[in-house]
Amino acid sequence: MYSKERKVMTDQGLIGNEKIEENIHMLQQQPTPEILAVTLSTIRRRMKAGGQLVVAVSPEGTEKLEVRAIEQDGKKCLEAYTSFDEEMKASTQVMSTFLADISQVLKMALSSDQVEGVILNPYNRTLMLDKHFIRLILGEQ
Repeated sequence: MYSKERKVMTDQGLIGNEKIEENIHMLQQQPTPEILAVTLSTIRRRMKAGGQLVVAVSPEGTEKLEVRAIEQDGKKCLEAYTSFDEEMKASTQVMSTFLADISQVLKMALSSDQVEGVILNPYNRTLMLDKHFIRLILGEQ
């Protein structure tokens, strides 16, 4: 997939995530329980369809590869992006990233005592998925 401004390749696992971004944007404009439910359902559908997220990892110099966490509103959350375009909005600093299945990222956050959840697109179309929302998406509640 290419854009006119610059040549951008999109990984197959990210195709369809634009629907998540659209729903997050709607939720930001009109934060209602109904739009939240639609957004969580969209994430669940993408997860079941094999959708992936771009995950930032800690800088070099650590002994093992660790998913980067960001602190927002006093809560530490795993940092993930719905697309490389969203990841590029993060900062001027180059990040190391990899693609991971949505379910993998959500289960990682759920099993960690060090984080409160996952923050999608922390610099633009942002959605904080706390452990309650993660359990809903995974169908555990």
